[in-house]
Amino acid sequence: MDVDKLKELTPRQIVEELDKYIIGQDKAKRMVAIALRNRWRRQQVQSSIREEIMPNNIILIGPTGVGKTEISRRLARLAKAPFVKVEASKFTEVGYVGRDVESIIRDLVDIGVNMVREEMTQKVQGKARQQAIERLLDVLLPMPKPRFQQPIPTEGEWTEETPEQRYEKTREKFREKLLAGELDDREVELDMPSESMPMMQIFSPIGIEEMGLNIRELFGNLMPKKMKKRKVTVKEALVLLTQEEAQKLIDMDAVIKEAIRRVENSGIVFLDEIDKIASSGSSSGHGPDVSREGVQRDLLPVVEGTTVVTKYGMVKTDHILFIASGAFHVAKPSDLIPELQGRFPIRVELNSLTTDDFLRILTEPENALTKQYQELLKTEGIDLEFTEDALREIAEMASLVNSKAENIGARRLHTILSTLLEDLLFEAPEMKSKKVVIDGKFVRDKLKDIVEDEDLSKYIL
Repeated sequence: MDVDKLKELTPRQIVEELDKYIIGQDKAKRMVAIALRNRWRRQQVQSSIREEIMPNNIILIGPTGVGKTEISRRLARLAKAPFVKVEASKFTEVGYVGRDVESIIRDLVDIGVNMVREEMTQKVQGKARQQAIERLLDVLLPMPKPRFQQPIPTEGEWTEETPEQRYEKTREKFREKLLAGELDDREVELDMPSESMPMMQIFSPIGIEEMGLNIRELFGNLMPKKMKKRKVTVKEALVLLTQEEAQKLIDMDAVIKEAIRRVENSGIVFLDEIDKIASSGSSSGHGPDVSREGVQRDLLPVVEGTTVVTKYGMVKTDHILFIASGAFHVAKPSDLIPELQGRFPIRVELNSLTTDDFLRILTEPENALTKQYQELLKTEGIDLEFTEDALREIAEMASLVNSKAENIGARRLHTILSTLLEDLLFEAPEMKSKKVVIDGKFVRDKLKDIVEDEDLSKYIL
């Protein structure tokens, strides 16, 4: 992780950033902010105890739709570190067909490599662009072949420009036009490497996805690269050639070394839906439960600290931070195997949302649903406005339906707003009036019957 960048964000600042998008859940935000800051603190420790400081893994517990997954999404942007979010339910025990849990770390290393490569690319962008311009000028204006030997002029004899000098002058004129954008729409033909390789699937201990890439590298070294001709505009050609030149300037060994260092010291894994691999007390060991405990057992060494083989080399997971989350509707946290519970020492319970929370969710976040619909309808030239009493009505109805039917948290607002605005979204292109005000009466008239009819609300809202 770029230590200087993380140093700028104190736990209070991290919480403030999360507040822009997530309403309430202050305890969860505080714990996540402390865990993120501790990554930086550990890297500042100078003594040998630094290697002994282990991350405190967190488990977030709360009903669906209260902000668990949203916290992970926002955290990924704040962390500026290799970050991967995975659903625990998509992994299978070793020996079953499917992905094993070690592929989480392989994905994390891939993300780390891409992150470092992107940073290195930005650093060499200027030099790569200069080299791309020279290559493009060679395509636009090929060097003329000398037809015969020029006679050497005697002293005092008047000489014309040599073909080389004329070529250089013309090249400079083309360079000026290229930089001014006058040649942008002109078409050129480029020789670009063809990326297509024969598709092969091989079952091996390290997984299909790993072997596929190793086979590709093997064949890539044995056979010459196939080139294909592409017709593109000068503007597109400059972008493609700049990318190609940047790849040549980047030292991939240094990229991989830095990426593995970042993953080992500041990588974060967010394990969503961890409750789906917990066996509920009533399970009898048959059906889909049969490999759930197996996935938990496979997770143990990865969370505790092990060495995972990736195509970039060995990666130690001792200092990777794991944040797990789950609704735990059917299973309970105590249904996880005891060893895995011990690997997640910090438990944070997220609260169910109240009517006031719904009201704040509709207005305060930068990506509030009401703001999204306003921007969508602005494209049709319609100015959409929600009054205070309309927002209060929507919040109360969301809370009421959640209490009567399944509690799906803030996701209930999606269903209510899409039902409420259905006619408006359908008729918007043909509407004469360009100003639409949604008030409390409109909300009540539109949704009252549906909310009161319990059977209907189960299907519509």
